Amino acid sequence: MTPLVTHDGIAAPLLRDNIDTDAIIPSREMKTTGKTGLAAGLFAGWRYASAGSREPNRDFVLNQPRFADATILIGGANFGCGSSREHAVWALAEYGIRAVIATGFAPIFFGNCIRNGIVPVVLDPGAVADIAAAVAVDPEANRIHIDVPARTIALRDGRVWAFPLEEEAQAMLVEGLDAIDLTLKLDGAIAAFHARDRETRPWIYLEGQK
Repeated sequence: MTPLVTHDGIAAPLLRDNIDTDAIIPSREMKTTGKTGLAAGLFAGWRYASAGSREPNRDFVLNQPRFADATILIGGANFGCGSSREHAVWALAEYGIRAVIATGFAPIFFGNCIRNGIVPVVLDPGAVADIAAAVAVDPEANRIHIDVPARTIALRDGRVWAFPLEEEAQAMLVEGLDAIDLTLKLDGAIAAFHARDRETRPWIYLEGQK
């Protein structure tokens, strides 16, 4: 996973509540079990003129030229609700999204973001509205800066907001770790436990097993 320490990017406002995983990646677009080949299907129901088509819907925010290079999304409440499909986050990541700002996230989607290098930024509705308003005026001049170690998000005009992020999630993003990598950071402690346990309970270990 690519580490995410700081990120500076254009944000696209998609201010809808309850954007579910089927909207993020419709089931008809899930033609792979891997993490690639999904970006073209991102928001397919909104991004294209009709189902199965690749003709752009010019009204959709990501098809508008000034948001074409967006790497941050601004959403509403309960972002990522619906099914637990991890493909939704994979599609966002492959498209190039590194952060989603919203007033709230579905818990499974939130965790999937962390495990795939996308920072889920939770802010209050007033802050989200202020950021979206600034971006709508001029997305390039109002690029967003995200600092994961500091847990802050800032606009170029000097406004800064803090967002909550648990230490484990922060470490996974900053160090580019998945859940297995995070566990392996404790490899020394695990090995020490096994050594002590082998001394105190040798009967549970197969003879000759190391």
